Amino acid sequence: MELEAILFYFFAGITAFSVLFIAVTRNILYAAFALILTFIGVAGLFVFMGAEFIAITQILVYVGGILVLLVFGIMLTHRLKGQKLKTDRYQMLFGFLISAGIFGLFIQSIHSGAFSNLPWVDQEYSQEVELKSFGLSLMTDYVLAFEVIGILLLVALIGAVRIAGNARKEGTDAA
Repeated sequence: MELEAILFYFFAGITAFSVLFIAVTRNILYAAFALILTFIGVAGLFVFMGAEFIAITQILVYVGGILVLLVFGIMLTHRLKGQKLKTDRYQMLFGFLISAGIFGLFIQSIHSGAFSNLPWVDQEYSQEVELKSFGLSLMTDYVLAFEVIGILLLVALIGAVRIAGNARKEGTDAA
């Protein structure tokens, strides 16, 4: 087995096992740490697809930004209330059946898709991407998606600050 295949299965395994851990754990802090592993595994899979920019963005935005805020919010809330953060499990069998059905549909779609007939498959893939043309397309063709991502990050930051502020007020009022 080649080294590339071993690394691919390693990152796929990290992603799959951490997602399963998130689904079955009741501890919210452990789920957040597993979500960090999930995002790192997905970034590794993006590297294997030849999307290094998306992989780096995945790590910087999700692991470096949103999840760090999430972990700090959980840790502040946990410390101020003095309670363990646990979640209840509802409708696990129903959720598993729906997830398995959606996964089966994805697998069926992948196997029945005629990807070799797509027009861009025959074109030669070039590793060289001009940064100027990438920036221009990002600010012209994809400006809406770029702005939506910025707003999403802003809302996540405001939400984390709000949660931390509420937890701090509840902790000082109780003392």
